[in-house]
Parts: sequence; structure tokens; C-alpha cells
Amino acid sequence: MRRSPDDGRAGFGSGLDLHLDLQLDLTGAGGVGRSLEGALREAVRSGRLTAGTRLPGTRGLAADLGLSRGTVVHAYTQLIAEGWLTGSRGSGTRVAGVLPESDTGEAAGHAPAKPRAASVGDLRPGRPDVSTFPRADWVSSLRRVMSAMESEQMGYPDPAGMPALRLAVADYVSRTRGVWASPDSIVITAGFTQALALLARTFRRLGVRSAATENPGFVFHRELLAAAGLDPVPLEVGAEGADPSGLPAGTRVALLTPAHQHPWGVVLAPGRRSAFIDWARRNDAYVIEDDYDGEFRYDQQPVGAMQALAPDRVIYAGSTSKTLAPGARLGWLVVPAPLRGPLLRTMRETGSALPVIDQLVLADLLSSGGYDRHVRRARLGYRRRRHELAERLAGVTDTLLTGVSAGLHALLPVSSAAAERELVSAAEHAGLLLHGLHTAGYWHPAGGERPAALVIGYATPPRHAWRQALDLLVTLVGRPPGVIG
Repeated sequence: MRRSPDDGRAGFGSGLDLHLDLQLDLTGAGGVGRSLEGALREAVRSGRLTAGTRLPGTRGLAADLGLSRGTVVHAYTQLIAEGWLTGSRGSGTRVAGVLPESDTGEAAGHAPAKPRAASVGDLRPGRPDVSTFPRADWVSSLRRVMSAMESEQMGYPDPAGMPALRLAVADYVSRTRGVWASPDSIVITAGFTQALALLARTFRRLGVRSAATENPGFVFHRELLAAAGLDPVPLEVGAEGADPSGLPAGTRVALLTPAHQHPWGVVLAPGRRSAFIDWARRNDAYVIEDDYDGEFRYDQQPVGAMQALAPDRVIYAGSTSKTLAPGARLGWLVVPAPLRGPLLRTMRETGSALPVIDQLVLADLLSSGGYDRHVRRARLGYRRRRHELAERLAGVTDTLLTGVSAGLHALLPVSSAAAERELVSAAEHAGLLLHGLHTAGYWHPAGGERPAALVIGYATPPRHAWRQALDLLVTLVGRPPGVIG
């Protein structure tokens, strides 16, 4: 029979909750003690109780399950002897870090996991050095927020975002990127990925059927648009950025990265910016401006946001994913008035409101100047890395990095798609993570022969790992074709 007092949830007397399903066989030897041992053993074997998990004390667990303490002590002692649990004075009883050999995944019918190659470094693009996250400034802002916030602010938040954050973002993007913004035009999001998914769904509801995207460009962005029912159509990118002459008839949305095109690394030329604006006005269309790497220009002042040319036709998108960390999950849109209502409707339907405290902390970080100080420090560090990357590669190859000196990545052209794949594969085998134009799916599926290149994310490694990753990259690039590996 099943013994499950309090729904089998142990811990009310011990301070720790633990669900155990005790199957009792009153005719068998051991009775409830064997049942308790079996329940604990199965919880560990199945992975429900992971290595290091602390278990309730014997007195508390006995009280919660309605058992004698001696029964629980005996069960713990038996499982410690078998190697399932560990126990020591002062730290209590915990799940062991290594299971008994007779109950490994292989014995349970699962093949043993293959060991991963030792990781040397990560040079994939689109990722900042998250080890530089401004923890002290964030904690200071959190303390101020928790001291000052009113209880009412912990209710259900406005899907557009907390007023304090919308005000701070409007000030920041106006001051640093030349954006025309007011708090009412700001919508807070969980970064650009969520923002694009929400916009795509909103446009689909408004009757849009296709969206132009840069070629090459992020494959995941094309997938998000397609998932919302929009057909991604390619816009070829050249030395002056995306070409507006390639916009097909009937297209009413274009997704661009004007400040630093990803991955090509070029800036959208003034003439092409104007051409996209003219197209949007003539066709009742919109440009989504992904201000990718907008804060990180190293050779001169960053080019201002395209949105300022036509606030009624350009949706400006920014985030903290590259400036702070992707895990911060905070971004923003500056939305033309006609789209604000439909977008907020989509956000309400999808439950897209963000945590209040995180929003208020970012608002304080922006208002206090902590955010600006962090961006300036990061900009200096990334500029040094890009310069070092260019210098080191120049010593082993005649090919120069392409694109302007900006952002968190650089493009190194290679001779062919096959050579690109060979380099990426050799790097992975050596423990170095790399992306290429072909291997990472940057090119639209349709089309003929396309250029090949490594897309090197020099911002990604933490400081202690940067030089080792760079050394290995230089070694791989400097080897003659056909001897890589």
C-alpha cells in the first residue's frame, strides 16, 4: 500500500521539502524502512535528487512522514554505506557526487556519455565578455531600488514596461544614439529576440506577409519571422550595406542592422538609408532597426541611429545583451504611434511583461551613470582586443579583416566554403569554438556560390582565456591548406 501523509511531501518539520512516494508491502521483510530506502534510492537514480542535494534531518523527516526516527536513521545509514548518500557532522546528509557503479547510466541501459573535448576558448560572435558584468554597480542599484520602491509597484506590471525604465531609456537612446524618443514611445522587452518575435506576430495580424532580411544575416532572425507566418526575403549586402533596390513588390517590413551590419561589418551608407526611408513612406512600410553594436565604434564616433530620419517609419531596437550580458534579458523598442496599440495587444496575449525589480534596477543603473561607465570600460577593452586580433592575424595571413573597426566581431575571408568548414572543424577538435558564414547559416538558402569567411567574436572569452584562444586561432589560420587538424 502507499503511505503518503501530507501528500508524501516531507519537510514541514525539517525546513526542507522532499517528495517521497513510499510503497509499503506489509507482508515483506523490512516494511516501511525498506520502502523509505527504495524511495530515496529511486529519487537519486532518476536524477530527481541531484548530486550535492541536502536532505532533511532525521528527526524532521521522521516527523513529516509519521515514522520513527530510528527508521529514518537506519535508512540513511544504509544508503550512506551503499554510496548513495554522504553524511558528516555539521553539513548534514547529502546526495553523493558519484553513484555506485552498479547503478550508472550504462547499467540502466544508457550508453555512457562521450567526454567533451577540453575547451580552450569561445570565439563565437554576438557574445560579450560576461565576466565584466558590473556586479557592484548592479548590487548598488538593487539596494537603492529595494529601499525606495513602493509596495504597489510589485503588482501586475504594465506590459509596456515600468515608467521609470521607459523614462531612463528614452533619455539614454536620445543622448547616446540620437533617437527621437519619449517615454510613451518606449516598450520594454526581454532583448531583441523577443522583440522581433512580438513585432513579427503583430505585423502578421496587420496583414503583412513577408519581411526583407539582410543576406548574409542571422539565421535565427529568419526563423523567428517564418515562425510568425512571414516569408523572409533576402536583401543583398555590399560595401554600402543592404541594397534597397532588391526590395520585392509587396514587402512592407525590412529588418536592418545599419550601425554595424552583422556579419559583414559595414555601415549602411547615407544614400541607402534615405532610399529605405523613401520606400517605407511610399509603401506604408516599416524598417526595424536592430542597433546591433551601436555603442561600440572604435575608429571614430558611432554613426547615429537611422530612426531619427523617420521616427514614424522606423522601429528602433536596442538591448543590454551586448553591453551587459545576454542573461540580463532586458531590451527596448522605440515604436511609432500607429504600431504601439497592436504591439501591446500582442504582448498582453503572450504574457510578455518583465520582472519589475529587474526593470527598476536597470532604470537606476542608467540614471546613476553606472551603465555609461560600464559601456566605456567595455569599449576600451574590446577596442584593444580587435587591434590585437588584426595585428596577430596580419603576421600569418595576407588576408585582412573586413568591415569597420566596431562591434564584438570581425570577419576574416577565406578561400572557399570547404576551407571555412575545415577551419571551423579543426578549431572545434582543438577545443576552440568558431563560426563561419556557411557553417553558421548566415546565407539565405537560395542562391549560388557565396563568399566564405570566419566570423570571429573577439569579445566572448573572459580576460584570462583571451590570449590562449587567440594563440590557437592564429596557429590554425597560419597552417597551409590541407594540413589543418
